[in-house]
Amino acid sequence: MVAVVTRNRKSAKDAGTRFAQSIAEHLAATLDDDRIETRAKHGAKDRGDIAGVRHRGARLVIECKEYGGRLLPPAWTAEAEVERGNDDALAGVVIAKRRGTTDPGQQWVLMTVDQLVALLTGRRPEGGV
Repeated sequence: MVAVVTRNRKSAKDAGTRFAQSIAEHLAATLDDDRIETRAKHGAKDRGDIAGVRHRGARLVIECKEYGGRLLPPAWTAEAEVERGNDDALAGVVIAKRRGTTDPGQQWVLMTVDQLVALLTGRRPEGGV
């Protein structure tokens, strides 16, 4: 018989914290940058889950999602964009848990095309979000 484990608010929050920590540790090790770490929440002024990631000298906002249901790209990328604005960062991306693997390097990255343009060029597109 298989035990069914229900997900409550605390267990979901704990899973999210562990997921963000594993991503931060992977990025810090892979990018050889000890400034990368998880970030404290700031409510309406939240600036993402991981701090210290930079591209072309500009800050990136990374929002991590260890979710219990289904992928929600529109809501998550909108959240990352708000947090990017809160941090005055170059781009905001979402790293979402990929079911079936715990390897941090195999998780999904979600972003809008304008976020990709910002990463590729080092500047925000005119009129883009």
